Amino acid sequence: MNFKHANAICYSGYREGQNPRTGIYPSYGEVKEDLLILSKNWHFLRLYDCGPHAELVLDVIRQEGLDFKVMLGVDMGAEMSNPNCPWGAYFSDELLAANKQANHQEIDRLIALATKYADSVFSVSVGNEASVEWTDHMVSVESLVAHVRRIKSAIAQPVTFCENYVPWTEKLAPLVAELDFISIHTYPAWEYQSIETALQYTKQNYDSVANHYPDKTVVITEAGWTTASNGRGIDPWNASQELQAIYYQQLLEWTTKEKILTFVFEAFDEPWKGSADPLEPEKHWGLFKEDRTPKTVMAELYAELLPEPLVTVE
Repeated sequence: MNFKHANAICYSGYREGQNPRTGIYPSYGEVKEDLLILSKNWHFLRLYDCGPHAELVLDVIRQEGLDFKVMLGVDMGAEMSNPNCPWGAYFSDELLAANKQANHQEIDRLIALATKYADSVFSVSVGNEASVEWTDHMVSVESLVAHVRRIKSAIAQPVTFCENYVPWTEKLAPLVAELDFISIHTYPAWEYQSIETALQYTKQNYDSVANHYPDKTVVITEAGWTTASNGRGIDPWNASQELQAIYYQQLLEWTTKEKILTFVFEAFDEPWKGSADPLEPEKHWGLFKEDRTPKTVMAELYAELLPEPLVTVE
């Protein structure tokens, strides 16, 4: 399976004070503003769930006549406890049963949205980082296979699963047989790589999966660089707008040359993520700040969005 090669980006539009966990979502106007910004440079979008925000994004694309193709995902809750999760993932049997039911309902929504917006949804993902050893929303491979089979029986779009590169070559082999293509994540900064080794590390991550499955298309559904860190997982010196710009340019040059569909993580900073610490790295992966002004990596292309310089009168 080969996809048209074009710029691709992960999109989640939550601004200051908005949070999917509390049910406070961006408005139609805010999503429209975001998509008009992104339409200047990107053709593919990745969405992470099938909730109100995702449905609104698809509606804005249709109502505004925007030329986006969307990978639609499901937000999987844990179907099993995971003692290997560093921040804790022990759940009661009652909660796990409730999560399984919620996952079933989320897939119902995926099928409904992929059918309703078939003109925009070019592929779907059965989940996100639900099998890697450190995840807090672990789902068994057997369950993922069952979910994929159910989805494929209901819709025509290709089906994938988005995951860290590590589990693909062994644990997820039974799932690969069910998927139309493989989607991997690669984050050199999370794995203590400097900018000098980052791109080569990403290439190694990609090749470890692509070479293992030479007959399967492999796309990158997350790759990026955070611009701030409080030291949790990433040293502060290894997080900056300058480093993000370097990695982005290197990544695009390589993936464009090799025609690897690559979703950059991510469009806009998301202040709701992670801890209350404003320097939490989870909050700062955007190519644009939360106020929609461009970071260094996008400053030239989006100069019109930069604030006007202050003029002093002597």
